[in-house]
Amino acid sequence: MYMGNFNLREIPKLIISIIIVFLAGAVGTVSTLPQITTWYAALPKPAWTPPNWAFGPIWSTLYVLMGIALFLVWRQGLNKKIVRYAILIFAAQLVINVVWSLVFFGTHNIFGGLIMVIILWLAILVNIIVFYMVSKPAGLILIPYLVWVTIAGYLNYSVYLLNH
Repeated sequence: MYMGNFNLREIPKLIISIIIVFLAGAVGTVSTLPQITTWYAALPKPAWTPPNWAFGPIWSTLYVLMGIALFLVWRQGLNKKIVRYAILIFAAQLVINVVWSLVFFGTHNIFGGLIMVIILWLAILVNIIVFYMVSKPAGLILIPYLVWVTIAGYLNYSVYLLNH
């Protein structure tokens, strides 16, 4: 991936960006992981539901991409208002991502999870647009995240219908 004039002194900023995303993911995982083999396993789900083993690698890949996107925007300089605004939007969608896990898995609220995933989808779309304004690659590499949350949202909706 082209990162334009990458400087080795930026490696800590890149690492911090990726760690921030993985830390948020870890918070969501605390409420999710214990439920995978218990509550979630017992729910009727559509036949097309991805296998449980697929979620970890998919989310890990997305977290790396999200961290890179954050880095690409951050490196444009916090002195720029658009950069600060873009990072604030990124932080908001990251919090919504965690809240979805807490609502769906933590409280077993399938409908609440559906509402949260819709809000998350919209937040990611706004995030992509604003990141793209700051750094085209940053916006573009968030598209797989939006695609996956679209699939996850449809899965959440399907699980809701099957368990309503």
